[in-house]
Amino acid sequence: MPDKKTAIVTGASKGIGAGLVDAFLKAGHNVVATSRDVSHSLQATPNLILVDGDIGKRETAAKAADAAIQHFGTIDVLVNSAGIFFTKRFTEFTEEDFNSLVSTNLLGFLHITQFAVKQMLKQKSGSVVNITAALADQPIAGVNGSVPMITKGGLNAVTRSLAIEYAREGIRFNAVAPGVVDTPLHRDDPKDFLKTLQPMGGIADVKDVVDAVLYLAEAGQVSGEVLHVDGAAHAGRW
Repeated sequence: MPDKKTAIVTGASKGIGAGLVDAFLKAGHNVVATSRDVSHSLQATPNLILVDGDIGKRETAAKAADAAIQHFGTIDVLVNSAGIFFTKRFTEFTEEDFNSLVSTNLLGFLHITQFAVKQMLKQKSGSVVNITAALADQPIAGVNGSVPMITKGGLNAVTRSLAIEYAREGIRFNAVAPGVVDTPLHRDDPKDFLKTLQPMGGIADVKDVVDAVLYLAEAGQVSGEVLHVDGAAHAGRW
């Protein structure tokens, strides 16, 4: 077994994904980073392999998993960071919207996680962390994300299911459920409004989410957990 651990990060070109790539490299991991155009955003190194492609396509997931195994020998951590989110009133969501959300948020999870788990079963160890959303547990009036939350809530559910299914195989499954995070997704949104979306009255930094992922990646007795990084928004009404 190689001395260095290997992490795969999806949605790696910006925001939380890019922060995770940097953090895993600094922690001494080898990393395979994938997104539609990750090679335009990051620079490959001996410890960083870049895989361009739509993670909703099975061939992209296969390329990422194969790159990890061929270059580094293991898949120790998978972070499903790729995701899309947008708000509309429920009756305005289209079939095209639904299919786009399912492709990235659910098929993207399904394909790469299946490949990763097959390798982790050979190793008898591994950690999968899914990036979901606090809104899946605690809707906020005026933030109309009902249909995206079908996918994010589904990820929370499958996280718990897989934690049980693979508990005896040494593979752990957890999720991080962020609230509002200071990423390009919210570049044009007024900061004063965003701060009203959590009781602590702040906006999470990418590092806050990265720290939670790094903890779950190494927390050997934690599995089936949905860790909220949302300034207590999931805890109730405020």
